[in-house]
Amino acid sequence: MRIVIVGATGNVGTALLRALHGEPKVTSVLGMARRLPDRSAEPYRHAEWAPVDIAAENTDEAVIAQLAERFQGADAVVHLAWLVQPNRERELLRRANVEGTRRVAEAVVRAGVPHLVVASSVGAYSPVVDDVPRREDWTCEGIPTSHYSVDKAAQERVLDELEAAHPEVAVARVRPALIFQADAAQSVVRYFLGPLVPAQLLRTGRLPALPLPEGLRLQAVHADDVADAYRRVVVERAVGAFNVAADDVLRGSDLARIVGHGRLIEVPPAAARVALSAAYDSRVVRADPGWLDMAMGAPVLDTTRVRSELGWAPRRTAAEAIEELLAGIAVGQGLGSAPLRPASPRPAGRSVLPLRHHGKVRIPASMDSYLFGLYLSDHFTGATAGLERMELMTRSYRDTPFHAELAESTEQLRGERELYRDLLDALGVPRRRHRQVAAWVGEKVGRLKLNGRITQRSPMTAVLEAELMRSAVLGKIGGWQTLRDHAAEIGLDPTQLDELISRAHQQIEMLDRFHAYARHRAFETDRALGWDDVLDVPAGGQRKTQPGL
Repeated sequence: MRIVIVGATGNVGTALLRALHGEPKVTSVLGMARRLPDRSAEPYRHAEWAPVDIAAENTDEAVIAQLAERFQGADAVVHLAWLVQPNRERELLRRANVEGTRRVAEAVVRAGVPHLVVASSVGAYSPVVDDVPRREDWTCEGIPTSHYSVDKAAQERVLDELEAAHPEVAVARVRPALIFQADAAQSVVRYFLGPLVPAQLLRTGRLPALPLPEGLRLQAVHADDVADAYRRVVVERAVGAFNVAADDVLRGSDLARIVGHGRLIEVPPAAARVALSAAYDSRVVRADPGWLDMAMGAPVLDTTRVRSELGWAPRRTAAEAIEELLAGIAVGQGLGSAPLRPASPRPAGRSVLPLRHHGKVRIPASMDSYLFGLYLSDHFTGATAGLERMELMTRSYRDTPFHAELAESTEQLRGERELYRDLLDALGVPRRRHRQVAAWVGEKVGRLKLNGRITQRSPMTAVLEAELMRSAVLGKIGGWQTLRDHAAEIGLDPTQLDELISRAHQQIEMLDRFHAYARHRAFETDRALGWDDVLDVPAGGQRKTQPGL
């Protein structure tokens, strides 16, 4: 079987890659994501990869055609892509979550894929005021005050329309409870808590008491157990809806024992909502009050169907899944994908890109330790400025065909900066933080150049940024080459440095193509010509336009 996973780098997508890798019936997996992961890392190295942004502001036809081309020959498409943040950009969320699902569904039909499996949620269900477990036939009208719930219900209607118009497509919907794993710890912190909340306090036993709304009850499931359910749905070509949750339903007292010392402070739900609303409005937390409304109103899931028809059973309890998540938060745990990236700055002993070496790393007596340390510190400073610039480019050009490659390079640069930091620490070389601060400020000041425009970014900016980053990567190659020449003396692994040099050349090749793309757009007098009217520009510079242009 050939399986395509749309949204393969997130919480469930990562777990599903692990599950499918061990499934004998699955012969190949294509992962698709807006931001590609570190494809040398587990579990991402076991899949093929292709970039996609289902929320791109292109025409529907452009996105559907891109998807359909990738779906050709697939036995099943698993659609997991879902945008949780930014809460305040409601139109973007709707376009990604509802219209994105519609685009995937239409591409499945166009490509002739026989099976579509979609990530729905307990949040799609209509609210309840009791604890009676609901089966899959409970109505899916959502909870009106929760944008997540409203969009999940709308997604269900998209699937209803697909089934009615195209009965030849087998459609399955997986409706899980809250999904946790240690590797998703930092995504939970980023999506719901935010930088102002002291996440370290969530370590087991650290909170003196836990305030929770009165009457809260919670179902959860480990990401690997959800992935196992998806695997069974795919292999069996199952259709219809499947509730997925662990056996235990947790109350406030259970959560207090897990998070703190068993001390629970029950708060009236209305008061809890007012407090959360104030925290959200003041940007202390990133979760809006709709998440609390959904937690209080979502039904308890009856999981009889997935157990009896597919033989599924959870291997971990809800309590164990939450305990693992909290342990992951405590150490900043994560993986090599943008959604699951570890905490930054990372806790001691962790690195996005681990430094490989042979024995003790040191500056030998034959080298001038001061000058060599200054050289490394300067490259660390350059990595700081380069990462800032690449992050800006990734945000600015999200609606171009290069967004996924820019995002991937951003993650690579983040890992390389961490490697330099680890190397400086291992060698006992001071980081000279004032230089990093100066580089950070300089990069920000560099954004103020007008390029002929005051209120918006000029098309010429993309050309200049590509040239700037290309020069920066060339300088970076020089740094890796210097370390490669002295690897044996310092104690570094030369193979890793060869890999970094090779990857930097790939980054230059991408920037060359982006530069060609940008320079053909920048100086057009016809401003009706948009970014996506110029496609597949090779580094050599001959422009290929869409038919009719």
